[in-house]
Amino acid sequence: MSDTSMRAVLQHSIGGPDVLSVEQVPRPEPLPTEVRVKVHAAGINPVDWKTRAGAGMADVLGRPPFILGWDVSGTVDKVGFGVTTLREGDEVYGMPWFPRAAGGYAEYVTEPARQFARKPSSISHEQAAAVPLAALTAWQALVDTAHIQPGQRVLIHAAAGGVGHLAVQFAQHLGAHVIGTARATSHHWLTTLGADELIDYTTTRFEHTATDIDVVIDLVGDHHDNTSTRSLQVLRPGGLLVAIPAGVSPELATAAQTKGIHATPFLVEPDAPALTTIATLIDSGTVTVEIEEVFPLEKAAQAHTRGESNHTHGKLVLHVTS
Repeated sequence: MSDTSMRAVLQHSIGGPDVLSVEQVPRPEPLPTEVRVKVHAAGINPVDWKTRAGAGMADVLGRPPFILGWDVSGTVDKVGFGVTTLREGDEVYGMPWFPRAAGGYAEYVTEPARQFARKPSSISHEQAAAVPLAALTAWQALVDTAHIQPGQRVLIHAAAGGVGHLAVQFAQHLGAHVIGTARATSHHWLTTLGADELIDYTTTRFEHTATDIDVVIDLVGDHHDNTSTRSLQVLRPGGLLVAIPAGVSPELATAAQTKGIHATPFLVEPDAPALTTIATLIDSGTVTVEIEEVFPLEKAAQAHTRGESNHTHGKLVLHVTS
């Protein structure tokens, strides 16, 4: 590989995991206010495989070819004119450009410097790459959207997933009473993360157990057993449903309004200040990051297949460069 090219995972058509292939592409150069980051690891998220298949952010990215991936952790390799916050050699992590293409499944990315934060010093690049999109989703939903207060009762669906296990920890840190839905095999682990109550959704209907909930963080959606609509049954009047994966349909909005419940869609945004706060929580030991598996860049297709099983314990990550 020359100093003007790099390896990246491209897809030339919409389809299954087999459309992903590692190829040589030109190495990007930073524009003014941008930095180039040598990517050590890239996180994988549900939006990645949904986009690959033609849903997710496919309409935003446009027609292939394109490079997937928004979560990156690496080292600043080159600094564009006007950058004052970062220098060459700084270890950083971030979720740049989302929902526009960031091209994270590659050896180098160029992004606005102020969309990166310094990597938590206590964890590896693989762990750091698992954080941005999932952690920002949980943080912005709980802090900026729900404005969680101590003592509130928060129900988190899919609590053992990439976003869910971080949402459990953030909600506990904010002083909430945390209830989660997850398979029984994850209950002990989630208790160690701060969950106060857990419901095995494979054996128990959560609406038969959870009551007087102030906020529901729904990471499942109505596409799976009407989870969003059923959540209205457990929310108190004036409560809030944050519907993350599928948003709020007109039918769901009407049902919520009838019950005196607020229902809001949600989409995560780049947020370097929040990532700085999250890094502090990680370095202090308040928050931990769970990784299900790390794959080499060349096995991105296998990683997508694993992710689409929908039963991961934490996050999936690509190792890109050392």
